[in-house]
Order: sequence, then C-alpha cells, then structure tokens
Amino acid sequence: MTDDPRPTTEISLLGRNYVIACPSEERVQLERAALYLDRSMRSIHAQGKILGTEKIAVMAALNITHELVKLLEERKSDEESLGRLNARLEDALVNAPQR
Repeated sequence: MTDDPRPTTEISLLGRNYVIACPSEERVQLERAALYLDRSMRSIHAQGKILGTEKIAVMAALNITHELVKLLEERKSDEESLGRLNARLEDALVNAPQR
C-alpha cells in the first residue's frame, strides 16, 4: 500500500463545492463537464418548478443524457449515410468506363 494521496479537483455545482478524485491529465475535462452540469442545474433551478438539489441534479442528468443519446443517434445515422455514399462511390469507380 502507498500513502500517496490521489489527485483531486474541486468543482462547484449549484453553489456547493465538491472535491473529486481525478487524475491530473483528466482535470480539464472534469472541470468542463462540471461547468456544463452546473449550467444545466442552474437553468433548471431558475425555472423554479423543481425544488431540491438532488431532484435538480437528476433532471440535469436526464437532460444531458438525452442530449448525448440524440447526438449518438445522429452520429450513427451520419455514419450509415456515409457508408451508403461510400458504397455508391466504390460501385461507380468499379463500373466506370476505362480510358
């Protein structure tokens, strides 16, 4: 066992600070993710319809997950479209008259 402390990063969500264990090489991504989450939580909180930090966090997580799923579906659709286009191009090159 080692007594080396794990690297941590402090983030703020809806005015509350949290210390998160995080490798130093991932710190920037964690801070960006925390900022994105904090903005989402603040937006939900500002609407005033949902009370309680936990419920706000759950709603923010659901909204962000919905955004992610939508992007993943769009990416898959784009990849499928590119695959079809690539197949058409390959077919056109194979069947092109030789000069």
